[in-house]
Amino acid sequence: MISLKSVSKHYSVDLTAGVSDISLTIEKGQFIAIVGESGSGKSTLLKLIFGTLAPNEGELTFNGEHIPGPHEKLIPGHDSMKMLSQDFNLNLYAKVYENIESMLSNENVQEKKQRSLDMMALLGISELAEKRIVELSGGEQQRVALARAIITRPEVLLLDEPFSQLDAVLKTQFRADLKKLGNDLGITIIMVSHDPVDGLTLADKMFILKDGRLIESGEPVAVYNNPLHIYTARLLGNAFFLPSDEAKLMGIRSKAQHVMIYPEWVQLKSTWASKKYEIEEIFFRGFYEDLLLERKGIRIHAVNTKPGMYKKGQGVQVVIERWLEFD
Repeated sequence: MISLKSVSKHYSVDLTAGVSDISLTIEKGQFIAIVGESGSGKSTLLKLIFGTLAPNEGELTFNGEHIPGPHEKLIPGHDSMKMLSQDFNLNLYAKVYENIESMLSNENVQEKKQRSLDMMALLGISELAEKRIVELSGGEQQRVALARAIITRPEVLLLDEPFSQLDAVLKTQFRADLKKLGNDLGITIIMVSHDPVDGLTLADKMFILKDGRLIESGEPVAVYNNPLHIYTARLLGNAFFLPSDEAKLMGIRSKAQHVMIYPEWVQLKSTWASKKYEIEEIFFRGFYEDLLLERKGIRIHAVNTKPGMYKKGQGVQVVIERWLEFD
């Protein structure tokens, strides 16, 4: 559906910003997450796909046809795609239904009204129809903006940091909205986010960017459990790393320079292979605790799903069930 071949876009001659030599393919109906640290090129890549930026090199196609850049269209942006930006772009003093209906032509007024009603029902905002945008919460405004974006039935929905202005509860609700839309409408969704949780919970496929380059991609479970780069492991999870000499003291024999371990791979249990650690600190996280453990001056992290079970300074038996090696 969407194909990028050796695409590069730089804003200056020193090549410190933008993206470099990106090649990727996105299939129809996929939920894609483009994830990376701030400045990694995520938003640049999204704008290239949409057609509001033109590449310096390479080719972008949609269904086999060239994606025109801003110099090739009077109104930049691909006609089969819609972008949901961080600022929502709503008419603050118009009513909700007016904001949504304004995206449709007046050729068939009855159909226009019905499609607006259907879209509000789909996103659970029917009761807000007569309210003005300024009267809505941030989460409600985001749902209106989403309704505006998809009422024209685009083939692709582009999301640039869609959760950046939402609190934890609203994030969960909006994630559910997006998942439902992808499943019910079959829209291809491409989302940019600095928060890896967004990609891990929603995406069919993740693209990991670092310094403007695509360093790896794949299904979230595969990328998380078997990252190819230290950067990816640090980005996606609360991974910790041990040099090989420290790993050896922990009972891990590795020829690689570093060993990577996720806290959930550290099991608090007593076996013939377990080793004793001391709990140096406990961080309460609600339904679980992060434990900072120490042994022979080396610190590792573990997850305890039974808060209150352990105390600071207590000794515990630990088994490290899995690790990955990196040079």
